[in-house]
Amino acid sequence: MVALATNPTLKKSILGLTSIQSFAIMATTAMLSRRALRLNSTLQQLSQARCISATGCVLQKETWLNKLLVRKIEPTKESHSRMLSDKEVIYELQTHNLKPGAGDAYIKNYEEYVKGIKDKPVQAELQGSWTVCVGDQDQCVHLWKYGGGYGSIDNANKIFSTDADLSGLIKDRNQYLRQRSNQYLLPFSFWPPVTPREGGNIYEIRSYFLKPGTMIEWGNNWARAIHFRQANNEAFGGFFSQVGRLYNVHHIWCYKSLADRKENRESAWRKPGWDEVVAYTVPLIEEYHSRILVPNSFSPTH
Repeated sequence: MVALATNPTLKKSILGLTSIQSFAIMATTAMLSRRALRLNSTLQQLSQARCISATGCVLQKETWLNKLLVRKIEPTKESHSRMLSDKEVIYELQTHNLKPGAGDAYIKNYEEYVKGIKDKPVQAELQGSWTVCVGDQDQCVHLWKYGGGYGSIDNANKIFSTDADLSGLIKDRNQYLRQRSNQYLLPFSFWPPVTPREGGNIYEIRSYFLKPGTMIEWGNNWARAIHFRQANNEAFGGFFSQVGRLYNVHHIWCYKSLADRKENRESAWRKPGWDEVVAYTVPLIEEYHSRILVPNSFSPTH
């Protein structure tokens, strides 16, 4: 340090060497920056070339992620039932599991029960009565409509329990049953109304058990999806549970035959947009199953 301070020539040489080194560093940095820019430009061109047949890599990535992730449902002050259903109509879905060999006696009993209700002051209308032929064997399913909301259900239940004829039929029916359950359902507002069908049709009920908190998301997607499934009038009814097992959705479809069912379902896959609906709704499901039904003789829909 003393030599550097007392020797101007040496000090100048060292300072000059330092300046040269600094310049070299700056030049090297600039060269590397230019190379980095050229490399980045090349990578961008390659990326664009790879995406030329699609709508863009970013869009592809977002679309794929959207199909895998469940979108966030924003908080709301309205109940899900009010947002998804705009009718003061309640449906009851009854499921009766029969003892093997008791089918004929059970059907006769239930037919008398249906006839008996028509003579009583209740707002209960049978919409469909079926026997399961593929799925849970020895099972019957009945769909009832209550036009006056829960008030009409309260009134009907009082009559069912106090009327001698109806309560007697219910008591006799129990000997044919292994197990029974029911649910109160609301109809999705975007589904077509339940209307009776004619002819020798078969029906399919597809029951979905959703993850809690996903009912609005399901409704948003199926409000679009139902348009893909109305070409042949196969949509019979769409419902979600209000009392009983919750977050349970039932879609009931009507087909001429199993072959007709196959054709209608394959036709939906050929329509643009159906695959997106499936991709969005599958992550919402915890469990689901399908049953093929045939109408009972007294069913209002065939």
